[in-house]
Order: sequence, then structure tokens, then C-alpha cells
Amino acid sequence: MTQAPMPTKKSASISSDEIARFSAQSEDWWLADGDFAPLHKLNPVRLAYVRDQAVERLKISKASPYNIFSGLKLLDVGCGGGLLAEPMARLGAKVTGIDASEAGIKAARAHARQSGLEISYQATSVEEVAAKGKQYDVVTAMEIVEHVADMNAFSRALADCLHPGGLLVASTLNRTAKSYAMGIVAAEYILRWVPRGTHQWKKFVRPSELMRALEQHGLRVVDATGVVYNPLHQTFSLDPRDLSVNYMVAFVKD
Repeated sequence: MTQAPMPTKKSASISSDEIARFSAQSEDWWLADGDFAPLHKLNPVRLAYVRDQAVERLKISKASPYNIFSGLKLLDVGCGGGLLAEPMARLGAKVTGIDASEAGIKAARAHARQSGLEISYQATSVEEVAAKGKQYDVVTAMEIVEHVADMNAFSRALADCLHPGGLLVASTLNRTAKSYAMGIVAAEYILRWVPRGTHQWKKFVRPSELMRALEQHGLRVVDATGVVYNPLHQTFSLDPRDLSVNYMVAFVKD
């Protein structure tokens, strides 16, 4: 497979090795049994979490559940092929999806056209969006924190992209012995959910580190929950008592 070109603009948080890896997998984004199969299984859980946090934190009425995000501007950072961006658009949000992989953005645009959805996909970085002064009601950074090169620059840009009173939801992998066993040994070598080398355990982020990184840029933690996998039913679910492997954190900008 030919590797897609990298974006011409460079940002501190972008790792060229990480972008090259995901660009090489871009044709598989919407294959439920492909390289991104775990994200397809995880997607309903993270979508529900973002939705419920937005309803609570932004005081959204549930009167129209199928258009619940109408009028909201949402930025999906590290959108990949659009697995989260598309359902958010279906809920009524005006969605912008950004990713440093041009190949991933091309795949996202093609699938959105097939789905009849209007989503603004851009091959860019969150720093570049922040530099333009653009702000959103909701920002999502799902399964990307563990791939960035500069956590502080990334966190600052996320905060800058959020309207005062807005909601940020981030998800990533904790740096624990259990996450090494589950996120790398099991996922990459035993179950072969994802290609070998997809994750680097040293780049996994502890909840305290993620919270501290964003709090120093003016965000406040309002919720945190673990995401656990049930191998018997092959499903993910939320467990606020277990953040040892996958977890999600919600922040608001006061």
C-alpha cells in the first residue's frame, strides 16, 4: 500500500512515525473486522459517554433525542476515518473532524459522502486549529493522547479550541502492568486485534497525568470512568471503579 503524504505544516504534538502507521491502515477504517475492529466494538460505549456528558454538562434538553446536538459545534481531534464524527453528525452536531493523516481524512470524506453526511474533514493539527482562534462547544480526543509527541502542546491546543463552558472528552490507555498485558501483549500478539507496534506502553498516560496536563490549561475534571472488556460477550462497558486499562475523562472550561 502506498503511504499517503504527510501534512505540509508541522506541529509539536504530531509524531511522523505514528501518522505513517495509521496512514498505512487508512483503507481499513470502516471494515468492522479489519485493523480497527476494536474501535468498532468500543464506539457505542464512547459515543454514549460523550452524549451523556454533553447532555449533563451543557444542559441539553432530551426532548428531541434524535437531534440532540442540534446547534452545537463539535471538534473531533484525531478523527481517523470518522467512526465517532459520523454518529455525532447524525445527532445534529455541526462536526469538524481533524487528523494529521491525509489518507485517513480521504477515507473519512469518502465515507461521509456515501452516508450523505455534511462533515468538515481537515488534514491538520489541533495546534493549527487553535492558532486560527476557532472554538467549539464540544471537543473530543479519543484514543489519540497515547500517540502524540508533545503532551503539553497538545493539551494547551485542546483547551484553546474549547468555548468557555464547553466540554472536552478524552480517552486513552493507562500506563499499568495490566494495560501492558491487555493493550499490547493480548491485543497485538495473542488476539491480533491490531497490528504489532500500534502502541508503545511508555507513551500510555496515567489518569493523574492527563488530568494535570489539562487542568494547568484551565480545564476542570467533572467525570472519569474506566472502560472494561468482557471477553465472554466480546463487549466493552463503563466501570468508574476500574481505570486500569482504558479510561475516559470529561473536562469543562470554566
